[in-house]
Amino acid sequence: MGIQGNVYISTISVYEGAVVMNFRPCIDLHEGKVKQIVGSTLDSPKGDVVENFVADKDSAYYAEMFKADNLKGGHIIMLGAGNEQATIRAIQAYQGGLQVGGGITNENASVYLQKGASHVIVTSYVFKDGDININNLNKISSEIGKEKLVLDLSCRIIDGVYYVVTNRWQKFTDFEINESNLIELSSYCDEFLLHAVDVEGKKSGIDIALLEQLGILHGINIKITYAGGISSFEDIQTIEKLGKGKIDFTIGSALDIFGGRLKYSEVVKYTT
Repeated sequence: MGIQGNVYISTISVYEGAVVMNFRPCIDLHEGKVKQIVGSTLDSPKGDVVENFVADKDSAYYAEMFKADNLKGGHIIMLGAGNEQATIRAIQAYQGGLQVGGGITNENASVYLQKGASHVIVTSYVFKDGDININNLNKISSEIGKEKLVLDLSCRIIDGVYYVVTNRWQKFTDFEINESNLIELSSYCDEFLLHAVDVEGKKSGIDIALLEQLGILHGINIKITYAGGISSFEDIQTIEKLGKGKIDFTIGSALDIFGGRLKYSEVVKYTT
């Protein structure tokens, strides 16, 4: 869909055979509160986490909002300890409508699924200290079922190549974001969540080069959600164009419900 002033015009049909692009909402939790922060500052040695926004509403409030707008496949990310109860309140408010990530392991994944999460999002349990742990990936995928698993492939670029990064996005793995690697991983999970780390949380624009690479993938048959830097409808339209309608997107700090200027209600209208 395109936007001209307050008039919304569908453009999805130009992508022959494409899946309609969806808006995936998010709830980021830090110290039990809904926040928008610059993720790369979480492990600052001085403890000076950069907070773009701290909500006066709780997690269930946002979950109920997303439910009312029939937005499915959004995610809750627990940024550190102390967020478990806020997460449970949210997924109970929107049963089957939200995914949960942040500290998910083989031992706690089923807890959030039983409480009402549609999926769990796995990061450090599989990607840690610069390596991919295939044993852990096999374990969690087989125990909860691949249809309940989302892999977070946070990535950064070196010499034109994107690699998954670990340890709060500070340590590079040798796992390259390319078609063959994603096809291999897709046998273990239902979706990918790709964070463009270098623009995440900065409201400075999207990672064009990454989206161009994702848009030309032909053998990937599972959903990819892009996160990072979205701050305008022009960014959303660019994702739609480069992703050929196949790539969903999520927005955090730029939304007015999280202190930004991009109107949540208009983003919802754009994709529904």
